[in-house]
Amino acid sequence: MSKEKLEERTFNFADGELLLINKPYKWTSFDVVGKIRNSLKPQKLKVGHAGTLDPLATGLLIICTGKLTKQIDTFQAEEKEYTGTMVLGATTPSFDMETVVDQEFPITGITGEQIYAATAPFKGNIQQYPPAHSAVKVNGERLYVKARRGEETELRLRDVTVSEFEITRIDLPEVDFRIVCSKGTYIRSLVSDFGKQLNNGAYLSKLTRTRSGSFLLENAFEVADLVSYLRQKREEPPIPEPSI
Repeated sequence: MSKEKLEERTFNFADGELLLINKPYKWTSFDVVGKIRNSLKPQKLKVGHAGTLDPLATGLLIICTGKLTKQIDTFQAEEKEYTGTMVLGATTPSFDMETVVDQEFPITGITGEQIYAATAPFKGNIQQYPPAHSAVKVNGERLYVKARRGEETELRLRDVTVSEFEITRIDLPEVDFRIVCSKGTYIRSLVSDFGKQLNNGAYLSKLTRTRSGSFLLENAFEVADLVSYLRQKREEPPIPEPSI
């Protein structure tokens, strides 16, 4: 969303605001929350996000402030849409580019027809394991912390729903896709399982959340623009009362 649109908004952060943010690459979701919370000081307001995005993912992140933070679970439960790119012929321990390739496979025999057909088992109600490098908590500690220490953790299957899984471009080893899915779906796990479906390997190289419920990425603010605007408003002197 343009900077001009910011000027058209009237914010009431204490009563509650829902902010659509385009999360930058390599930022954590908590980085975005912290940046916005700091820009609202000296007000001490609750700020939270509705649905974590991995650091290497970009796209729509819903931020709630003030009294609206009580509705975070409602927003988080809504259907999500993603676009992304996977790389066939290799795997990584994190299922994305956070870690280096640990296995490689030949892809010369993979056809476009096979790639399109391989989406079928992943549509509908499915089960998947979360990645070992994920924010899921086990015994109060996030899995990625354990994984970075080299510890193995028993992962539990999760029930998720994938209502749409569309292949949008094939230029091997890269394959672009669009996915519509339920809360809690790990696209990295889906990509890894997709590679196995082809008797091969795959990892996620790019991911963007384009929609959450009825909220669209195209209507999101850039973090830098929003923070700059909020700081400017904070520093502006109050308009004096007219003299009588």
